[in-house]
Amino acid sequence: MSNDLRKMLREHLSDEEVKLFRAFDVVGDIAVVKLPKTLLPKKHIIGKALMETQKNVRTVLNQISPVKGEFRTRELEVIAGENKTETIYRESGCAFRVDLARAYFSPRLATERLRVARQVNPGEVVVNLFAGVGSYSIIIAKHSKAAIIYSVDINPHAFEYMQTNVRINKVGDRVVAILGDAREVVKNRLAGKADRVLMPLPELSHEFFIVALSALKPSGGIVHFYDFGQEPDLYGPSLNFVRSSAAEKGLEVILLGARKVRSYATRCYHIVLDLCVERR
Repeated sequence: MSNDLRKMLREHLSDEEVKLFRAFDVVGDIAVVKLPKTLLPKKHIIGKALMETQKNVRTVLNQISPVKGEFRTRELEVIAGENKTETIYRESGCAFRVDLARAYFSPRLATERLRVARQVNPGEVVVNLFAGVGSYSIIIAKHSKAAIIYSVDINPHAFEYMQTNVRINKVGDRVVAILGDAREVVKNRLAGKADRVLMPLPELSHEFFIVALSALKPSGGIVHFYDFGQEPDLYGPSLNFVRSSAAEKGLEVILLGARKVRSYATRCYHIVLDLCVERR
């Protein structure tokens, strides 16, 4: 939180209330906050303070529900500025049109998206099982020489924005947007095609790991497996799961790397395991 914002909030909030307002995200010209119940009576004051101290922000949204449902969306309310949820967000030389109420998107994954893109080797076939508005896929297309990136999502609104973003970033020659359940899409179209599979939705990683394995070429490949890890054994349970699941399919998993992506809750983190999967 900037000093200017903290100073403005202290004119209207107690020190304890200021401490409760911990963070916000800026996506394009929209700021997103998640206010605890005790701060809701002052939500418009907080929204106005954000508008006045974040010069590029034209709308402030308060998240009033968790991310939920098959399409991974959240309920948002406007607490300051223009009545909108759509914006243009820029990252790593790419531009993304996104509606924050219709498709999940987080700017906090910017470092991770670029990190993965820089690992992709020339000529690779990449399958992104949970592509959303296309951010990982498009950044890979812009920052690697991948042959093709199959970009799958079940949310029709995310799919529409993905198609738009593919056009905006002029990567339609390599990013193939696909609407559908990743299980069915892999089974019917993508089985055995991938050198690399992305699973950037930790909530579904265990359920879809076998799907990721089936998307890999018969010789194997790389899987970026996202999960939640709890300290003190941050990566152990996830690693045990992928190794045992792969072994059932006659596959061996070699851990190439593991890292925290971001903090999720107290002593709990959004993590990623970079896995090399090989035939035994």
